[in-house]
Amino acid sequence: MSLFDRLSRLVRANVNDAVSKAEDPEKILEQSVMDMQGNFVKMKEAVAQSIANQRRIEQQYKNNQKEADTWQQRAQLALQKGDENLAREALVRKKSFADTAAALKAQYDQQTTQVDGLKKQLMAIEAKIIDAKNKKDMLKARSQAAKANEQLQSSVNTLSNSSAMAAFERMEDKVLQMEARGQASAELAGANLEMQFAELAGNDAVDDELAAMKQQMLGGSAGANQPQISASPADSVPVDAKPNSQAIDAELEALKTKMDNL
Repeated sequence: MSLFDRLSRLVRANVNDAVSKAEDPEKILEQSVMDMQGNFVKMKEAVAQSIANQRRIEQQYKNNQKEADTWQQRAQLALQKGDENLAREALVRKKSFADTAAALKAQYDQQTTQVDGLKKQLMAIEAKIIDAKNKKDMLKARSQAAKANEQLQSSVNTLSNSSAMAAFERMEDKVLQMEARGQASAELAGANLEMQFAELAGNDAVDDELAAMKQQMLGGSAGANQPQISASPADSVPVDAKPNSQAIDAELEALKTKMDNL
């Protein structure tokens, strides 16, 4: 492929692309209907001219036929008067007009056939133009709707890709994060409060248990200190009372330490 062919094809491709982009369907539809109407007017003029030719040929045919009939009558009159030469001359004139009339009749028939065909074509073109006008309005409405939809989609895409929309979405996310943090803080504060009350309730239970243990130990000590009937004053205190008191004090201290560590 030569360089010239490649350049020629490239130029044609660019021109066609530019023309396609520049084409406005509404304007092209209007122009197409106007072109069809212009062609229809020209065709009507051509058909009208053909009809005029047809009528002119018809009139010439009728005139020549009339002249042929006239010379026929004159030939008969000359024979009636006994003038054969004059009758022969009349017949020669009659034949000339009759031949011309026959030729015009053939031409008239041909012109009539042509005019009838042109009239049918003209009617078909007129019907197409009417149909094109009706479709034109519909197509223009569809074109306007398509343009509006295209502009709407373009606006939506532009809005979706704009920095303002991105900033708006970022702020929306930020507000959601702030709300989440606030909710989490509230939940943590509530949990801490619950823990404090639970700890107080636990301390009360331990205190109650400690008081019960003290009461139990005090009751046991009172029974042990009562005097025995057969015992001597030296034996009024059991031998193992002191070790038991030390064990209780040790357990009490262990419980206190355990409570402090809670």
